[in-house]
Amino acid sequence: MIIAYIVISFLIGVALFVNRNRIINYSLVSLFSVLQWVFILYLYHHRGQDATGYFNADSLAILMLITSGIIIPPAFYYSYIYFKIKKDQPRERGMYFSAMVVLAAAISAAYLANHIALMWVFVELTTLSAAALVYHRRNVRSLEGTWKYFFVSSISITLVFIGILFLTIALQQEGFTDLTYPALKKNASSLNGFWLRLTFIFIFTGYTAKMGLVPMHTVGIDAKDKAPSPAGALFSSIVMNMGFVGIFRVYEIISRTPLKEWADTILLVSAVLSIFVAAVYMMSVKNMKRMFAYSSIEHMGIAMLGIAAGGIGYYAALLHLVLHAITKSSLFFQMGQVYRIYNSKSLYDTGNYLKYNLTGAMVILLAFICGTAMPPSGLFVTEFMIFRSLFESHHFIFLAVILLLLTMIIWAFGKSIFRLLFTPAAGFNEAGMGKINPFESVPQLILLGAVIYLGINPPVQLVELINESVKYISY
Repeated sequence: MIIAYIVISFLIGVALFVNRNRIINYSLVSLFSVLQWVFILYLYHHRGQDATGYFNADSLAILMLITSGIIIPPAFYYSYIYFKIKKDQPRERGMYFSAMVVLAAAISAAYLANHIALMWVFVELTTLSAAALVYHRRNVRSLEGTWKYFFVSSISITLVFIGILFLTIALQQEGFTDLTYPALKKNASSLNGFWLRLTFIFIFTGYTAKMGLVPMHTVGIDAKDKAPSPAGALFSSIVMNMGFVGIFRVYEIISRTPLKEWADTILLVSAVLSIFVAAVYMMSVKNMKRMFAYSSIEHMGIAMLGIAAGGIGYYAALLHLVLHAITKSSLFFQMGQVYRIYNSKSLYDTGNYLKYNLTGAMVILLAFICGTAMPPSGLFVTEFMIFRSLFESHHFIFLAVILLLLTMIIWAFGKSIFRLLFTPAAGFNEAGMGKINPFESVPQLILLGAVIYLGINPPVQLVELINESVKYISY
């Protein structure tokens, strides 16, 4: 089933690339959305059964697939609106949807990869398809963003490849050759610590480009800014979750060795630095899409804090990733409406959004509450559990620093959001303002409602998936 899904998805991507007919394009996109959910439901009811030497539908993969299944259909819907308003050429539309389908399929395959080298292949494929989305507008700024994304991502994926080479050296010294994750976890305790350290450092550093953590965090900022808003929603959600999966798979291996405490320190330092970087830039950035991108860096740092602290932090980190993905994608979807009204992403050119788009303003306000982890947001619950895990693991200084940085972020985020909603826009001509159908914001309100509900009353099935995902970590 997994291989069939990959083949069919890539065939749909090819058909979208060569086809110019609008109806066929949207029919193929709808077909992929249906395929995605049929695939997810099949794997959920057969988890652990549809496994080969190269793929495995374990609980972590299914959890991330369900998250992507929630976000991808709205991304297609808002892409449809984007092309309806913009009236792009058929060639551009076909290439855009082809890249989006290939990106979604490659991410799904990366989640399911049971072989460390195979995951590397699919992560590299996401770089190529994401670069096509960044370059969609084909102007000087998008070209610059594309080259930055492609160049830094290529460096990061090279680092991952070097880490895999170090891992093969450690395996060969002990007479092992199997690079599947179950075999690596089984043999981890007998591997040379020196090569394992190098493996973790290189793979972790490489995947921080996808997850949005220090030190390779810069790659995603320009990509989310330059790409169309629906593509930016995917970059800030399921792509970042893919980076987490890449790191988490290696962390599971390290957790079975005496290097676990050392690895936790690396995760902790990177997480704190990521939140610090987010706080510094959110204090000054005036581009709303870049502000949302830095907010994603903050949340990735918080999730990684949960992994580093351990205990209940493992559960909270995974739930935090799911809720953040839904929240941030809603913000990026809404950003498309903001741009249609003001034709700008700058806070200097926007204002009085509550007057011009009441339903959209409610989305912005609710997303701000959810994104800053205020009650009743589900992110409030996950952050509280992560802070509890930091306290129980005696990271008191780190906890104090994090709380201070988060206070700065809430202030900076709130100042910008309230300026957008309530402050009159300087020199704005209402006569040329785009009109927004209030029903366009309904999917975003539903997504944000899910963030609140899943935090307060998570379904038993969700809790089981998360608990199964972290049960193999050696405490």
